[in-house]
Amino acid sequence: MKTVIEQELEEQNIKLFLDDNFILENKTAKILYHEYAKDMPIIDYHCHISPKDIAENRKFNTITEIWLEGDHYKWRAMRTNGVDEAFCTGNKTPEEKFKKWAETVPYTLRNPLYHWTHLELKKPFGINKVLSSVTASEIYQECNDKLAQEEYTVQGLIRKANVEIICTTDDPIDDLRYHQQIKASGFEVKVLPAWRPDNVMAVEQPKEYNLYLNKLEEVSNVTINSYTSLLTALQKRHNFFHQHGCRLSDHGLNYISYSEYSIEEIEEIFTLLRAGKTLTPLQVESFKSAILYDLALMDHSKGWVQQYHLGALRNNSSRMMRELGPDTGFDSIGDFSQAENLSKFLNKLDNTNSLAKTIIYNLNPSDNEVFGTMIGNFQDGSVAGKLQYGSGWWFLDQKDGMEKQINALSNLGLLSRFIGMLTDSRSFLSYSRHEYFRRILCNMFGKDIEAGLLPNDIEHVGKIIQDICYNNAKSYFNF
Repeated sequence: MKTVIEQELEEQNIKLFLDDNFILENKTAKILYHEYAKDMPIIDYHCHISPKDIAENRKFNTITEIWLEGDHYKWRAMRTNGVDEAFCTGNKTPEEKFKKWAETVPYTLRNPLYHWTHLELKKPFGINKVLSSVTASEIYQECNDKLAQEEYTVQGLIRKANVEIICTTDDPIDDLRYHQQIKASGFEVKVLPAWRPDNVMAVEQPKEYNLYLNKLEEVSNVTINSYTSLLTALQKRHNFFHQHGCRLSDHGLNYISYSEYSIEEIEEIFTLLRAGKTLTPLQVESFKSAILYDLALMDHSKGWVQQYHLGALRNNSSRMMRELGPDTGFDSIGDFSQAENLSKFLNKLDNTNSLAKTIIYNLNPSDNEVFGTMIGNFQDGSVAGKLQYGSGWWFLDQKDGMEKQINALSNLGLLSRFIGMLTDSRSFLSYSRHEYFRRILCNMFGKDIEAGLLPNDIEHVGKIIQDICYNNAKSYFNF
């Protein structure tokens, strides 16, 4: 049992660590956050949360379900701390898994997980305690008690976070039944699909690829026996997504594929592929170049925004890939060459005035300035910030990564036209990342103002802050 003094010291510690002015280092930063940024609605235009969970208004039985289920960030930290896999993805009980995470948290100091963990306990649960093995049982019970309440269902949590629009991540073969169910239910938050055609480009494994095409044939009612018929099937699905509110595409790629090709060459490659033949690296690049370009044309024709998440080196442990599958915490930053192919791809589209509004996300911080300058090459004045350098992504959506992305964009483009943060998460508690970003953004502006680097015009800077947090995205996507 803790003494009264120990409890008071613990409460004082959390107040100092995570008080209302967390990250905000001066008076101006505090004004910008509390009076301009804090209460702006959230447009979460890229995430991986389940539309099924939203449609069914899932009620979580335990904090483990909502916090550790599918969270490869936490699993990665737990493994590094010497926690057995059974407590990450295995068959241990929810309470046992939670307690192993609680034991790990004190060792995550200076890792963003430490900040995210306590931000998520504070909002929505109202818990102002530091998570550790000592506090694990009481926090576990307190969270579970609240999750049993109606206001802590999935839809309740979304409301609590002041979310206005959510864009999920959906394969072209998805029937979007849950999006239709959400819309029909009258849920006031707009939940829209986003087109993620990565499987259409995954030609390195012919057997799996052909199985995927068979599914695409079924949902499109198109016999796919040529590259041209593949595009016909994809166009039908693209139309279907558009009819159900989709206005964004997204691609998760190592890098942009670009090569010169003829349609005859692509048809020949597709014939080999449909016959189950393994393609050469050159054939793979040619095919990916073609499909990426044709998908971009579809996006432009409908006025969609296209997103490219570039630079992840995925599934590094083949052993764990066999045992657990993808997206389980064995990915890293890659050091791919990005600039030349990205430039050629964007230029090919721009050259025929077929370049859609585009967001490019960078995972390697050494390429920050490359991406920061690349977007300036193809701005055409038709839309403010037509090309966007996306927010710090994955390994870079932490304080240092966000600050570096903001600085690169500030130095090389117009930060004032930036469309701001997103969760890129599978968790319904990750909306705190918007708060994290907003605090960081306000602190950077506040420090510059008090250092005399920017004029002390709070009203103007406050408007810029609100634009970055919400208004720019609202205008850019035009949902």
